[in-house]
Amino acid sequence: MDGCKSSLSPPGNTQPWWRLSSSEWDVLVISVVVKLLLIPAYRSTDFEVHRNWLAITHSLPLSKWYYDTTSIWTLDYPPFFAYFERVLAFAAYIVDPQIVRLDNLEYAAWSVVAFQRMTVILSELVLATALLKWSRRSKKPDHTTAFLIAAAVLLHPGLIIVDHIHFQYNGFLLGILLWSVVAAREDNLYLSAALFAALLNFKHIFIYLAPPYFVFLLRRHCFSNGRFLSDRLVELGALVTLVFAVSFGPFLLAGGPLAIRQILSRLFPFQRGLNHAYWAGNVWAIVSAVDRVLVKYLLKRGWPISPDAIASASRGIVGETTFGVLPTVTPGLCFTITLSFSMIYLTKLWVDPTYKRFLDSLVLSAFTSFLWGWHVHEKAVLLFLVPLSLTAAEDEHHLRTFIVATTAGIYSLFPLLIKPNETPVKVLYSLLWAAIVFPAVRKVVYRPLPNLVSVLINYGELLYLAGFAALHVYVEVLHGIIFNAPTASSAATQVVTLLPAHLVNDTVILCGSPGGPACAAEPVAKAAAESTMEFLPLMLTSLYCSMGIIWAWLRLSVIYLWT
Repeated sequence: MDGCKSSLSPPGNTQPWWRLSSSEWDVLVISVVVKLLLIPAYRSTDFEVHRNWLAITHSLPLSKWYYDTTSIWTLDYPPFFAYFERVLAFAAYIVDPQIVRLDNLEYAAWSVVAFQRMTVILSELVLATALLKWSRRSKKPDHTTAFLIAAAVLLHPGLIIVDHIHFQYNGFLLGILLWSVVAAREDNLYLSAALFAALLNFKHIFIYLAPPYFVFLLRRHCFSNGRFLSDRLVELGALVTLVFAVSFGPFLLAGGPLAIRQILSRLFPFQRGLNHAYWAGNVWAIVSAVDRVLVKYLLKRGWPISPDAIASASRGIVGETTFGVLPTVTPGLCFTITLSFSMIYLTKLWVDPTYKRFLDSLVLSAFTSFLWGWHVHEKAVLLFLVPLSLTAAEDEHHLRTFIVATTAGIYSLFPLLIKPNETPVKVLYSLLWAAIVFPAVRKVVYRPLPNLVSVLINYGELLYLAGFAALHVYVEVLHGIIFNAPTASSAATQVVTLLPAHLVNDTVILCGSPGGPACAAEPVAKAAAESTMEFLPLMLTSLYCSMGIIWAWLRLSVIYLWT
């Protein structure tokens, strides 16, 4: 029996972290096989986005990368990601030169499908190695539990849905983040800072995690026995500056300050609206839904409502959210709220700059930016779901937060897969993953003696989790029967195709919106939208998921501030 246990358990600290045990090989093989099987699966417009970026970086000189508008899928990631695409383009040209032709829009031959899918799988090894390193040197959780959590992250349904079906490179990017986190845990703060600076130059959404990094590095590294060490701050600043110089320097040399301004205009397009086309499960989804209900109610009462607000309420899909009753939400308001909550967490981190506090503050910063940010994409749930997983076995409170947030976060990604063929994959895979991971982690987490409040909270959370079954039955079956409308599996497609709109950089631009084309078909589309209520399943999904994510954020905030 002991021999069997030894063969299945991950090794302890005595084995070099890079040498895989049989169980670790098993997980890696299963992960790769599952993702290879998904190569022919549905892929979103993000697939063509990245193919076009391959073409841009291969066909044009560096000075023109951020100016090219041959396709609507313009390059809008920071320079390191552009360099990453340039490296991939070398291999793409060898596989099939048609892949990197700038004028070969919507190219979808098997060669490009297989190539781009494989780049996601291979680049995700950055995440796999970071998880391996994290689990091997983990003291809490223990090695066996850390191995389980690492395997769960590598096989996470969110990554399967977003990266390996929908198509993105989040596993690669989150791998860089976890390498930085591991370096922070091992007190290798220069490496941690350099990796995070590099990550910002791969994808700027991680800027929301910059404040915890700044406070942690400053307090942990630049203060000793109450004395400020300015030379260490200068060294950290020089290191981060060097990373940004390597990233932006070639563009500055090629095009001067105007080139930098052009890049920044691509990275931060504030003309986009509050909500994405499919509302992310955050606070603004609830606010938007409340406004829609109030608009409908007041219209029936004969109150005058702005035509823009009426149109926005009827569509359920927006180029820019227009409120009819509630006050307008601005980017400045989103920033102020996000910063205010972040300052509370950062104060606690400043007082107690430990690794555990740092990791929790990263998760809370990601939560806060998702819940209160401007034009948040539903895919941004991965920003807190992955690091949150590392804390799942910390205690009962972290475990409950992990279960609720993960369930709501994964389900909020279901509408990304708009083809009925993928419904069994996303549902059955997610259920199987949860059925294995949640009970396994629960077994190793100490349960404190319950009191009346904890019992009521636990029952409330269980009731909420059970509600996902009812929600799924409604959005996939009952809504279509009641309204003779498309199910949630095709609602996203119906919303986009029914309404006169255009997609630009993963953003829906409605006809007649600023910068968008004029159309005459909108009244017909609007009438059809109201009669079938095709956006209702998506709205209910956003609202229900937002409740769980908000609760998980509040729960973790209380734990963080009171312990």
